[in-house]
Amino acid sequence: MSRSLAFVLNVPETPQDPEDSQEPSPYDESEVHDSFHQLIQEQSRWVAEEGLELQQRVLGAGALGASGSDRQALLGPEGAPVYSTATLRILASMPSRTIGRSRGAIISQYYSRTVRLRRRAGWPQLRDVGRSARPSLRLYDLELDPVVLEEEEKRGLLVKELQGLTVAQRDHMLRGMPLSLAEKRCLREESRPPRGKRRVRGRHGLLSCCSRLRDSCILASHNLGLALLSGLQALMPWHYALKRIGGQFGSSVLSYFLFLKTLLAFNTLLLLPLLAFIVAVQAAFPPAPSGSTPAFRGLELLTGGGCFTHTVMYYGYYSNVTLNQPCASPLDGGQCTPAAGGLPYNMPLAYLFTVGVAFFITCITLVYSMSRSFGESYRVGSTSGVHAVTVFCSWDYKVTQKWASRLQHDNIRTQLKELLAEGQLWQRPRRACGRLQQGAVLGLVWLLCLGTTLVCALAVYTFSELVIQQSRVSAERDWALLALPLVVCLLNLGAPYLFRVLAVLERHDSPVLEVYVAICRNLILKVVILGILCYHWLGRRVGTLKDQCWEDFVGQELYRLMVMDFIFTLLDTLLGELVWRLISEKRSQRKGKPEFDIAGNVLELIYGQTLTWLGVLFSPLLPAMQIIKLLFLFYVKKTSLMANCQAPRRPWKASHMSTVFISLLCFPSFLGAAVFLCYAIWQVKPSSICGPFRTLDTMYEAGKVWVRQLEEAGPGVSWLPWIHRYLVESAFPIYLASALLLAVIYLNIQVVKGQRKVICLLKEQLSNEGEDKIFLINKLQRIYERKERSRVGRTEEAVMPPAVFTDDWDAQ
Repeated sequence: MSRSLAFVLNVPETPQDPEDSQEPSPYDESEVHDSFHQLIQEQSRWVAEEGLELQQRVLGAGALGASGSDRQALLGPEGAPVYSTATLRILASMPSRTIGRSRGAIISQYYSRTVRLRRRAGWPQLRDVGRSARPSLRLYDLELDPVVLEEEEKRGLLVKELQGLTVAQRDHMLRGMPLSLAEKRCLREESRPPRGKRRVRGRHGLLSCCSRLRDSCILASHNLGLALLSGLQALMPWHYALKRIGGQFGSSVLSYFLFLKTLLAFNTLLLLPLLAFIVAVQAAFPPAPSGSTPAFRGLELLTGGGCFTHTVMYYGYYSNVTLNQPCASPLDGGQCTPAAGGLPYNMPLAYLFTVGVAFFITCITLVYSMSRSFGESYRVGSTSGVHAVTVFCSWDYKVTQKWASRLQHDNIRTQLKELLAEGQLWQRPRRACGRLQQGAVLGLVWLLCLGTTLVCALAVYTFSELVIQQSRVSAERDWALLALPLVVCLLNLGAPYLFRVLAVLERHDSPVLEVYVAICRNLILKVVILGILCYHWLGRRVGTLKDQCWEDFVGQELYRLMVMDFIFTLLDTLLGELVWRLISEKRSQRKGKPEFDIAGNVLELIYGQTLTWLGVLFSPLLPAMQIIKLLFLFYVKKTSLMANCQAPRRPWKASHMSTVFISLLCFPSFLGAAVFLCYAIWQVKPSSICGPFRTLDTMYEAGKVWVRQLEEAGPGVSWLPWIHRYLVESAFPIYLASALLLAVIYLNIQVVKGQRKVICLLKEQLSNEGEDKIFLINKLQRIYERKERSRVGRTEEAVMPPAVFTDDWDAQ
């Protein structure tokens, strides 16, 4: 086991002037270095002056020193070893003690850099400079310390090299030097050329002019890049708002807003290909109107029908032709024949492939985000020093404004609270009886929550069947279309409140576990309700809407669910947070604001994003509606959070929360939407009166028709049907992709294991290095102790005979 060593420097207290008694600032490296060097010199003088006292002390404890030669002779005030002056000098010159303190090392390092820069830039060498400009030893005192002489010589060489650089290069070099500001100012003043002295132009005059022009261009491009970078940082959405939320409410509440920002990016990425290859093209080549367009009444904003039906917003508006020019729809529902010489753009194929590619890009982005989040959350290695890093390394010294410093102060304080709370969670053991009681309560609460979910599922299924039976009677009533979305939203709003009431009985020790349990219960509720709705749309509505465009109905149903979900979210924010705050403040003297419900709000985001993915095939502009909804939702939630909510009473660090949110978004949400759309494309027959696939048995047959057309076109494109046959229709690519995915996962696991093993080996090596240093320091101290004892012994032999003779003479 390695033990810590305490080095004690016995510095005598000498009276000093009040002006000179001020301690040097730790930010001035030169003063700290000089004071440390002065401390060693004072220690050396003190040992030399007190040599006689040391000899008497050694003489008085000669027997003890002889018996314990392998032990340290002197001990400090707390039993710490006191090392000799030579040992202290060697310890003070160790690299670990001089990092960031030695000006000579820094000057020598940057002198080498300027020499390399001069050689690369083609500037004249130092030997080409006149003799009067070279550093001379006559300027130095030969009786000074050789270390100081060497440092001053390196400083002079550095100044001469800096004078040969351009102004931009000189400033950049000085800015990067780890020296104090005073030292940098001195170097800049010394390296500045004298006024009125210009560089003499000779045969290198043209080269110097070109170099100046090149340096000016480089500097201008560098400044332009910095300006663009600062502009991009300013354009980052909600940068200051997110910092403020994290500083006041912690990382747990901040994770919700970061997740909302991530969903905004996903929807933007999904919307771009749909706008470019489907919506914009169809808007440029609109089909002939099939009838009169109904007038706008305002109710369409809630129902999504009316005049919105015959627009690019829904599936039924898109043509089933190769777009060349506007073409009238045939009376028999068949495919119209476009005129020759136009734009060969196959809309059915473009519709199918664009939706597929958009989903594939979203899948890749989700997997990448999830892997990156896992890498950031579950870092390899320990976090034992995170408290010290937060205390000593979290402050940004570039902050100059008062509001920014206050915001950073709040952020660091919240981080420390979360770290301390996380460390205290594992210090609350329970007895066996308490664990059994908590297990029984957990089982009862889970049974009640699952029963509530089952009741909600039965209510949605029963009401959907009732809606199908009453659809013929209330087909002309637009308000009746809002019945099913209204019931679904009421259940989604009421059931989570019941779950929160039941969660009070559980009394989890960890707030993280409490949030995860709430997310799991709400997720089960959302998944069951969405599963019943998917069966209602593809299993029941397709059969009852044979003579109508069922794709438009499904798209409008998803639009109504999204709108009603947004309205109920606003009502929940108003009634659940604002009214609760007003009631609590009125009933109690102290302010009792509610806490922000992370689990419920996150599940609402995942639910809304799932509705968007489900409706992309039937309403290509649904991601645009989701983007508008998320933008409004961010500002509403932020305002309500600042005004109506308080920070969590039990602070906790949401280190893995973003990873959990992305994982839930990927597997239950995106995977379920992908299965729903794949079933609709491969198995369900499209409507015969609307949409780009009206003449086909399935939507997937649009690809087969295109392949047959390529086979008939000629042998020049025969490789495309081969790719479709063996890479799209065959099951081999699926197995290959699965094998590659498993191989990548296995390799990542092995890499993580290897990194952990290497970290363990490095820690063991560091521990051994520390023990080796302690062993060498003790050996060095023992050598100096032996030398000191031998010197004292020789002095004693030289002094003792005269002393004995004097005593004998006095006795006579």
